[in-house]
Amino acid sequence: MNNSLEELEQDVHDQMSRRNFLNRTSMGLGAAALASLLNPGTVLADGGPGPLGKPHFAPKAKRVIYLFQSGAPSHLDLFDYKPKLEQMWGKDLPESVRKGQRLTGMTSGQSSFPLAASAFKFKQHGPGRMWVSELMPHIAGIAGEATFIRSMHTEAINHDPAVTFFQTGSQQGGRPSFGSWVSYGLGSDNQNLPAFVVLLSKGRGGDQPLYAKLWSNGFLPSTHQGVVFRSGPDPVFYLNNPPGIDKTSRRRMLDYLAKLHQDQYKHILDPEINSRVAQYEMAYRMQTAVPETLDISKEPDYIFDMYGPESRKPGTFAANCLLARKLIEKDVKFVQLYHQGWDQHGNLPKDIKIMTDSVDQSSAALLMDLKQRGLLDDTLVIWGGEFGRTNYSQGKLTRENYGRDHHPRAFTIWMAGAGVKKGFVFGETDEFGYNVVRDPVHVHDFQATVMHLMGVDHEKMTFKHQGRRYRLTDVHGKIVKNILT
Repeated sequence: MNNSLEELEQDVHDQMSRRNFLNRTSMGLGAAALASLLNPGTVLADGGPGPLGKPHFAPKAKRVIYLFQSGAPSHLDLFDYKPKLEQMWGKDLPESVRKGQRLTGMTSGQSSFPLAASAFKFKQHGPGRMWVSELMPHIAGIAGEATFIRSMHTEAINHDPAVTFFQTGSQQGGRPSFGSWVSYGLGSDNQNLPAFVVLLSKGRGGDQPLYAKLWSNGFLPSTHQGVVFRSGPDPVFYLNNPPGIDKTSRRRMLDYLAKLHQDQYKHILDPEINSRVAQYEMAYRMQTAVPETLDISKEPDYIFDMYGPESRKPGTFAANCLLARKLIEKDVKFVQLYHQGWDQHGNLPKDIKIMTDSVDQSSAALLMDLKQRGLLDDTLVIWGGEFGRTNYSQGKLTRENYGRDHHPRAFTIWMAGAGVKKGFVFGETDEFGYNVVRDPVHVHDFQATVMHLMGVDHEKMTFKHQGRRYRLTDVHGKIVKNILT
């Protein structure tokens, strides 16, 4: 390691030890990687920087918009109509249905479990005759574009592990997030924006918090971490130049910094050094790309009317849906929206209406906006939370008011766009909406299916960490082929 690279190259006829050989090849690869970051067109012209280079097979979905409803929407008040609950209103949930299944600490002490029918009316919509409640008139209007999976289930019964499970494939933190796996495997189609962008919003206060581990890169290189775009003058922290530093000075500083990092890499061989340089370079390019992408001032009035009045308010779910469309137009590969406020243990009829009012119109508008631009054909849109809600009331039950506890055994999500059937209903729960009775879909099955739509074999895209090869779906996951076109 005392010899310079030039001296080593002059000594090509000397016999090399295994360590010298590895050092030389690593330095050469490091230099090539750095060169590709400073001049992306030279090395990345044939595909993204991910290890796959290109998908395992032709993808149907080139991009994903994941509208995650944090806090767990009640499937029984939105998408899974159960007249049996009205017939047995106020009666105790039969033990033959519950079968001693696990409860949370919030209802395990209840002496009874009074069944609570939804306070809202349902109608069937679309060719699949999908039940949608009156709370979601706009989503009911696009039911013919989507597949509704009514048989989702998970093991997690509390919010943090359940959300973490959906986003990382594990209930424990520390694993790479869904978007990070996509970024790592497939790379980016836009060198000026991250492959994985996160947008946050709230429908009402007091809900479960969200943590950065949900969009973390875990043990993958740090360039694949989700980048949070915030509302306001500084959408990405520390992106703008500090006072007294202009663009030319920043460019000169980055060039010198890259040389220092390259020299450090030759001696340490730590791949995170290259990741750090990549992040600096991305930040430099984002200084121009981000303000342009997040500027919605040029959107015509009919677009704002389509998404609803809140689309003009930065930081709302509606505004983030509009930004998601703009990001997709710029070839961002994975856009993750988190919308908080769905945890309704009490006062559900009032609080769920606040939430549906905040998402219904804009969720449907996003789908139709993508369709009218020809983007829905190769963009997958996902809508859903981390688990469902109980068919019995948490606490006192009245006709005007009830609450619902967490329910991992059965819930509904919907998907639309690239490679997914239109107007299709998959899976079924029992007449109480408590257990899945047909075509169960586990979280890992969902993850495997989304990866498949992106042209990735979920069993083959792995990363070796601490002696073990990891993947998003761990050792599980089956593709839900019946929902695919």
